[in-house]
Amino acid sequence: MAHKLKIAGWIALGALAGALTTVSVQIGARGNMAPLPLEELQQLAAVFGMIKSDYVEPVDEKKLITDAISGMVSSLDPHSQYFDKKSYKEFREGTTGRFVGVGIEITQEDGLVKVVSPIEGSPAYRAGLKTNDLITKVDDTAVKGLSLNEAVKRMRGEPNTKVVLTIFRKDESRTFPVTIIREEIKTVSVKSKMLESGYAWLRLSQFQDRTVEDFVRKVEEIYKAEPQLKGLVLDLRNDPGGLLDAAVAVSAAFLPENVTVVSTNGQLSESKFIYKASPEFYQRRSGSDPLKRLPAAIKTVPLVVLVNEGSASASEIVAGALQDHKRATIMGSQTFGKGSVQTVRSLGPDTALKITTARYFTPAGRSIQARGIVPDVMLDETAEGNVFAALRTREADLDKHLSNGQTNAPQDAEREKARDAAIKKLEEDSKNPAADKRLPEFGSEKDFPLIQALNRLKGLPVMASKTQTERKDAPKDN
Repeated sequence: MAHKLKIAGWIALGALAGALTTVSVQIGARGNMAPLPLEELQQLAAVFGMIKSDYVEPVDEKKLITDAISGMVSSLDPHSQYFDKKSYKEFREGTTGRFVGVGIEITQEDGLVKVVSPIEGSPAYRAGLKTNDLITKVDDTAVKGLSLNEAVKRMRGEPNTKVVLTIFRKDESRTFPVTIIREEIKTVSVKSKMLESGYAWLRLSQFQDRTVEDFVRKVEEIYKAEPQLKGLVLDLRNDPGGLLDAAVAVSAAFLPENVTVVSTNGQLSESKFIYKASPEFYQRRSGSDPLKRLPAAIKTVPLVVLVNEGSASASEIVAGALQDHKRATIMGSQTFGKGSVQTVRSLGPDTALKITTARYFTPAGRSIQARGIVPDVMLDETAEGNVFAALRTREADLDKHLSNGQTNAPQDAEREKARDAAIKKLEEDSKNPAADKRLPEFGSEKDFPLIQALNRLKGLPVMASKTQTERKDAPKDN
C-alpha cells in the first residue's frame, strides 16, 4: 500500500475518564507548498525580533520558534500537534506496544501508585511484585504528590539500568525495597477466557503491532478449547485505538472478504481512500496473511461487541464496520467519537507535525466524528445504573473539536442534568470505602455488561439501560 494509517494517542484510564486518541497517516513532507502570506510572515519576524531585543531577559531563539509553531498548530483542533524530539519519540513508542521499563500495569490510589498487575515475564513479574502492591517511592523520590505520568516517567529509562521501587504490601503490613533492572517490555493487548461451555470472551485493550498476531493466537486457543463455539463477546471497552491495519484485520476476521471496512475523505488525494476486508489492506510487507490460520467458523459465530465512552478511533472503526454489515450486535454505551485523520509529516530527524487532514467513515457512510457509534442495545455499567458515564469526556466535549461534517444538533440539556446528578453522587460516594467505589474488573464474574452480552448470545432477557439515549454532536466551540 502507498501509505499506512496509524492510530495512536493518550487515554486517561479509570471509571470517570474518557479518551483522547489520534488517527495518523505517516508520510514525508510535501513539496507542493501553498503560497505564503508574506505580509503576515514579516509581522511574525518583527515580533520575533522585538522579543529578542526588548524582552526583560534573554530568550532562547529555538524555544521561541517551537512555541510559535506549537501555538499555531494547537489553535486548529485538539488532535493537531507539533512534536519536539521527546514527544515524537513517545508518539512512535505508543503504536508499537514496546517500551523500556519495569513491566507493570498501574493505577493511582490515595496519591500512591497501585499495581494492577505485573506483565507476565517482565522484570517486575520476576521480582515478585503483586496485584494491589502500592509503590511509595521510585528511587529516592516519594510518589505522593506526583501525577501518574510523572511516576511512569521515573520508572522508565534506558535498558539495563536499575530502579529501586519501595513497595507497601497491605496484606503483609510491610514496606520493602525492590531493585529492578529495566528492559524492553512488550505489552499484551489481547486477553481471552471461556465464560462457560460454548461461550468465550475476547478483549482488545489497544491496537498495536502485535495485536493481530495475538488476536489470531487467542482465537485459535478458544477454538481448541471449544471447537463448537456457540457465541463470542469481543470486548472493546476503554480501547483508545492503535494501528489502523490492525483494526482492518480484526474487522476482516469476522467479515466476508473484500467488503468495505472504513473509508477516509479530505482535501488531499491521498486522504481519499477505501479500506476493505482483504489482505492487501492489512498484511505487513514482510509477512503472510495472519488471518489464514483462523478457523472458518469465526466468520459466522454469533458475535456481541461491547463498547463504552472510552472506546475510540480504531475500536470505533471495528464496531462501526461490524454494525453496518450486521455482523454483530453492538452493546454498551455510545463511543468516544474520534473520527478524524491526522497526517504526521517529518520536519527533521527528530521533529514532526501532526495535522488533521480527513474524516473517516463507516461502510454505510456515517461520520463518527464528535458522535461515535451508538450501540444497538444500550447497557449500564452496573445493575444500579450508569451515572458516572456522564462525567466522562468525549470528543464532542473537547474545545475546538472538528465538526461531524454531516449534521449538528444542539447541546443535550438532559446531559447537563445527568452531569450534575453524577457530580452529587460522586461526592456522596467519596465518603465510602475505596473498594465500594470501583467498578468490577472487565471479564470478572461481576462484570454487568459482560453478563448482559452473554445473555444476548444465549437468547436470554437482557437488562438494557432505561436512561441512556443517543448523545448528539454539540455545536463546534470556536
